[in-house]
Amino acid sequence: MKKWMNRLSRLGLFPKLFLVMVISIVLVSVLILWTTIHMSTNLFTETFSITNSKVLNQIKTNFESFNESIAAVTNNVTQSGAIRGFLSEGDADSVSTAKSFYNMRETMNRVQTIIESYEVGITIVGVNGRSFSTNPAYIKKTGDELKQEPITKEALESPSRLIFDYYRGDTSEGELQMISATKALTDRTRSHIYGTLYVTMREVEFQQFYSSFTSRGNDVVIMNEKGEIISSNRMDWIGTIQPELLTYAKDLSGDASKSINARVMGQESIVLSEYLPFYRFYLINVVDKDMAMGQLIDMKTVALICTAIVIGALVLVFLITSQITKSLRRLVKQMSNITKSDLDNYIPVSGSYESRQLGHAYNYMLDELHDYVDQLVQTQHEQRNAELAALQSQINPHFLYNTLASVKVLVQQGNKDRAADTINALIGLLQNTISDVSQTVTVEQEVENLKNYVFINHVRYGGRIKAAFYVAPDCTHYHVPKLMIQPFIENAFFHGFIKKDTGTIHVMVSRAGESLICEIMDNGDGIEGFVMGETLPNPKNNRQLFSGIGIRNVHDRIELLYGSPYGVTIMSKVGEGTRVTVTLPLITG
Repeated sequence: MKKWMNRLSRLGLFPKLFLVMVISIVLVSVLILWTTIHMSTNLFTETFSITNSKVLNQIKTNFESFNESIAAVTNNVTQSGAIRGFLSEGDADSVSTAKSFYNMRETMNRVQTIIESYEVGITIVGVNGRSFSTNPAYIKKTGDELKQEPITKEALESPSRLIFDYYRGDTSEGELQMISATKALTDRTRSHIYGTLYVTMREVEFQQFYSSFTSRGNDVVIMNEKGEIISSNRMDWIGTIQPELLTYAKDLSGDASKSINARVMGQESIVLSEYLPFYRFYLINVVDKDMAMGQLIDMKTVALICTAIVIGALVLVFLITSQITKSLRRLVKQMSNITKSDLDNYIPVSGSYESRQLGHAYNYMLDELHDYVDQLVQTQHEQRNAELAALQSQINPHFLYNTLASVKVLVQQGNKDRAADTINALIGLLQNTISDVSQTVTVEQEVENLKNYVFINHVRYGGRIKAAFYVAPDCTHYHVPKLMIQPFIENAFFHGFIKKDTGTIHVMVSRAGESLICEIMDNGDGIEGFVMGETLPNPKNNRQLFSGIGIRNVHDRIELLYGSPYGVTIMSKVGEGTRVTVTLPLITG
């Protein structure tokens, strides 16, 4: 990602503008397309829910009509004495049996006419083992076999209810899928069950109640309270158990106009549901959302139109952007031909209004640069001379007097060697100080100068404050500004050991990455409440000092020479001492 961003940052104005316009047009087109599809989907879902809720009501009406016919059959069979006698009487002579059978058959034929508009079979089974069916093709099981069926057991457990459920009947071609309405036949006077009534319909005939309302991607499911699909225009769904779909149906059964989006049978669908209380079935409408939206919106056509619009817009943007930036690109090319040191190469002013204004501004900038460079050169020259004069004037004459007085005492005491060493140290110190302040010296030379200063102080004040120097071997050749460390040594001598009688000053020079680190540490009194930029407390007798160069002077000088990353930082703790860190760039010459 970073690599691509770097490449992008190197592009010219025209490619960047064109790229921004391309991204903007594509994003706007995608956003408009998504918004349109989303709004269309919501509108379709809302309209579809209203329309299909009416369809579900019509299907529900069809089922209620069928239920009324089943109820009429059940009432006629229950009230028929001929049927009750046939199913409950014991064995008799053949004449009585034939007469009973005849009366029962006539009644059953009459009952069959009540429901003749539907393709159903009516079967009755008595407790005496007798049975009869108006259409034996629907149920070929014996009375004893039917008694073992779950639907029969459920009807006997709830004799007052008409039980609808899924039933598999045996045929010569295999299993036949059936919908059966089962009712226990009860003698109201004696309150005992004398038989069972079965009104069976093939599942394919059961579909007549809703098949005219289905289409590709618009499916209807009839589900019982166990979650088993007992009928559907999708034959592969029949007999499967779908607990999630049952949950959706229960949630929606209170409001037929309500719909939910759910995943059914592995497809994103819109689900509507209506509860059929007489059947204890759920009437569910499942609509394949992707297929329905595909019929509503031709995505291929929409994509082609959007692509054509985007391409046309990009061509137009390319032409306009190229024309707008043409004069600017020409101006940039002319400016790039100017070398860094040639400030007299003015560019010709031409092109659009913006380009002409930029050309005038650029030429005016060259004039201003000429004046600024001349002033800067003059200012730096004057500043350098002023720094040298200030540094030379800051050498305290009392330091020289006191040092020479110490030499005189050494001579009088006969300690000529130490007096000679003191004079040599003073000469080296003065030579390093009075020379050009703008020059740099090596770390080795600076440390030698510090040793001369420390030696002179030991001669004047004794050796109660020691000094130790630690320089990394790979740092001796690096250059540092003159008199950079001496002010901190001086401050440590005369500020750091007022309360303590003895102590040690450590000077360490090392390298850290691309920086040179000079550290001056003492174990003296510490500086209470010191903040960088404040002036250190002056000693009562300032004649002891070698120069007036302060910490702030050193910090400002380093920052002026090398920039803000470099400078002086101080850490101090009362009673433990002070640590000064000077950070410089690696300078080899």
